[in-house]
Amino acid sequence: MTAALNIYDPSAKPTAGPRSLAGLTRPQMLEAMKSAGVEDRKAKMRAEQVWRWVHHHGVTDFEAMTNIAKDQRGSLAKAFTLARPEIVERLVSVDGTRKYLIRLAPGVECETVYIPDVGKSGALCVSSQVGCTLNCTFCHTGTQKLVRNLTAQEIAAQVIIARDDLEEWPTSAENRKITNIVFMGMGEPLYNLDAVSDSIDIMSDGDGMAIGRRRMTVSTSGVVPKIQELGTRTRAMLAISLHATNDDLRDVLVPLNKKYPIAELMDAIRAYPGLNNSNRVTFEYVMLKGVNDSPAEARALVQLLKGVPSKINLIPFNPWPGSPYECSDWETIETFAEIVNRAGYASPIRTPRGRDIFAACGQLKSESERLRASARKG
Repeated sequence: MTAALNIYDPSAKPTAGPRSLAGLTRPQMLEAMKSAGVEDRKAKMRAEQVWRWVHHHGVTDFEAMTNIAKDQRGSLAKAFTLARPEIVERLVSVDGTRKYLIRLAPGVECETVYIPDVGKSGALCVSSQVGCTLNCTFCHTGTQKLVRNLTAQEIAAQVIIARDDLEEWPTSAENRKITNIVFMGMGEPLYNLDAVSDSIDIMSDGDGMAIGRRRMTVSTSGVVPKIQELGTRTRAMLAISLHATNDDLRDVLVPLNKKYPIAELMDAIRAYPGLNNSNRVTFEYVMLKGVNDSPAEARALVQLLKGVPSKINLIPFNPWPGSPYECSDWETIETFAEIVNRAGYASPIRTPRGRDIFAACGQLKSESERLRASARKG
């Protein structure tokens, strides 16, 4: 059985112009130094120096690399760039949430969201694909067709862009604003696992961004054959986009369930490497009025998760234009949460963030796609 949708080429390079070093993996950085004519015996040292300047200090000018000789800095500047992908639009919510529309290439755009006051400090929600193939009926991103997978460099660049904007270089600075990374943006991360894994290596490297692996959470809609591989390769925390407790309803809400039904999904979750009471899986459950929010479904959820170290994030549905669903009433959500809590599961009700800029859970869809759709209708 295979679950690959691998449009990812780890050796991919821009088609025109100097190659950017921002967001490269360590092996790619070493290869870049050799391609620039650095002697083999010095290439590893030079790659390590540049790596730290780029990913720890966040420099945008080769002249800032003061432990590299001036003539060598000049040679690097001729061969490479430190440019980031273009920020097409930057929106700031009334609650402090920031959303970035990032252009990676002509016609290729993704959205990234910074959410303050999450975890130890703040979380960055990154995208792993442009568009999505899953067509979850409550999710706005699911209405945008898949353009392509992102490379590891493009995923890591989302963190670099956000840190530029938040002015938190170097990464050892106290009171860091980005302490957690969540792969909950556009796309299904497990359909792009090679790039996701490489990007986690970049972001967790102690000489670079230095974000701990246990502060990274990868959310999947249930690509069962890739779940164990995710844990083995990345040691990241696991989140499951669940939203229903029976196959009939989940087939509608999360069509991937038709391929990997709930029983298979739960077996894969129980086998996730490192799963224990201190490394719990997070189940995401969007609250849809009259659809999945009854007390009976809360009790079914408790039975489904029996014996699995878990917490449940109850997510009030975030509306988007044309959506067929409504958010559950607050009293209904609280009743649901109380049933789950009484069974011994933490079930926080997620406070909607960034709704006014369409940055909340399930609302991401690149502005370019919205504009193209609007033009077609016109």
